[in-house]
Amino acid sequence: MLRLSDIKINIDKAASGSREKEALKQAIITRLNIKEQELENYSIYRQSIDARKKSAIFFVYTLDVSLKNESKLFNRSSLKGVTFTPEETCQPVQTGSSKMKNRPVIVGMGPAGLFAGLFLARNGYRPVILERGEDVDSRTERISQFWHSGRLDTECNVQFGEGGAGTFSDGKLTTLINDPRCRYVLQEFIHAGAPPEILYKSKPHIGTDKLASTVKNIRQQIISCGGEVRFKAKVTDFILENDQIRAVEINNEEKFDCQILLLAIGHSARDTYEVLHRRGVAMSPKAFSIGVRIEHPQTVIDRAQYGNYAGHTALGAADYKLAYHSHSGRSAYTFCMCPGGYVVAAASEAGGVVTNGMSEFSRNSENANSALLVGVTPDDFPSRHPLAGIEFQRKWERLAFKLGGENYLAPVQLTGDFLQNRESPGTGQVKPTYKPGITFAPLQQCLPDYITATMKEAIPYFDQRLRGFAMEDSVMTGVETRSSSPVRINRDEMGMANIRGLYPMGEGAGYAGGIMSSAVDGLKAAEKVIRQFAPPRGSISQNYVL
Repeated sequence: MLRLSDIKINIDKAASGSREKEALKQAIITRLNIKEQELENYSIYRQSIDARKKSAIFFVYTLDVSLKNESKLFNRSSLKGVTFTPEETCQPVQTGSSKMKNRPVIVGMGPAGLFAGLFLARNGYRPVILERGEDVDSRTERISQFWHSGRLDTECNVQFGEGGAGTFSDGKLTTLINDPRCRYVLQEFIHAGAPPEILYKSKPHIGTDKLASTVKNIRQQIISCGGEVRFKAKVTDFILENDQIRAVEINNEEKFDCQILLLAIGHSARDTYEVLHRRGVAMSPKAFSIGVRIEHPQTVIDRAQYGNYAGHTALGAADYKLAYHSHSGRSAYTFCMCPGGYVVAAASEAGGVVTNGMSEFSRNSENANSALLVGVTPDDFPSRHPLAGIEFQRKWERLAFKLGGENYLAPVQLTGDFLQNRESPGTGQVKPTYKPGITFAPLQQCLPDYITATMKEAIPYFDQRLRGFAMEDSVMTGVETRSSSPVRINRDEMGMANIRGLYPMGEGAGYAGGIMSSAVDGLKAAEKVIRQFAPPRGSISQNYVL
């Protein structure tokens, strides 16, 4: 097949399915200089939006094309923007010969745990997944209860439970990694019920509403292949012998033997980090970012990005990504931007306020929100202890809790008042979406001075690049502290920690950032196990490959 890049279609043609197909077909014929009957088929490999000129917005496509006369593929390969479609499948994983006494255990059921579990199960390893939280349906009820009443369940919340923290976000599948496993992850999400367009959209997302059922379907696939999933199964200790994992303790009462343990805890599993540290698992503090959530009217973002095309049915809600580098050496940036979304309460520990962003698939809420963050490093932490970043997070979360009224209400300040060091008397055009509620308070009382100083430099700078970002009555809600893990669990070239048989993986281990990279890291860990070990006794391998 041939791959054609940089095929531009006017937005009005792309808005209609039939007109889009005809426009793409004609673009292929023109680019390759062929007759219509020579074109056999084509598929969209990638679709993005070019909105650099607000007066002329285009969809930009990369297409995979097959011709009826395959010999002509060679004649067309030298044309501009035309290459042969590369092979993007992963290499088969060869099964190892070492004996596995027990079924492999996976701790945590976020993206890393889910995809490691899926791949091991399909290859006949019958993994056991231990998740401290509950299944996604029960979890949804617990979270709704917290958002409406302020009653936090510290074991089942936005951070803990089936699907991990990403299940209650925007379901973003963007990533900076270039790995053929990414396409496998997208295909598996589609197989589990995600929208097919995630395979070719340049900024794919599933949405919280669709992601919940998708992860549930992946769980059912794991079980159907011989895997086992246990909810409300918190790992409270790791039992070692001669620097080898031998068992885990579940809920302080049950011992579960294991020789292989894939550790897919999330970045908020603070108590598990503490147990690992006590057991001598090597880890180190890691840089991350903290700040606030900032909300604007979605219409303001749409106009800034799309001009007169704002609101066009083919475009949907606009997003943005901004960065600023201060002379102080600090950097501020927007992160996890949620078009048409909500700011949500994401605490997992009593006595702390944590914010995050969430969107449904339709992205049709009135507000856009994004994290506005500033980077911090271990030099900012109170000590050099491996878990010092956690204490750093706790400090600001507890101050936000106190500032909000000690009932999980979040401290809020209007952007104009934040920039001018004024108290905010109430809301303006933008109505805060955070539940269970808000308290107007000066945000500098729950953030370090260097964070607020950098944000005050960044906001006017961002406004120059995205008109309306610094609008007076946009809303800033504190605090966001869980941007990524504050800890990295050290691992060697075999993917193991200093404890044999222990495979740290995903975002909680400090090796990923988001759904896609976490899922890929989980697949890599599963591959390492398969390459070393044969399936446990009683298993039947399906010889499944990526």
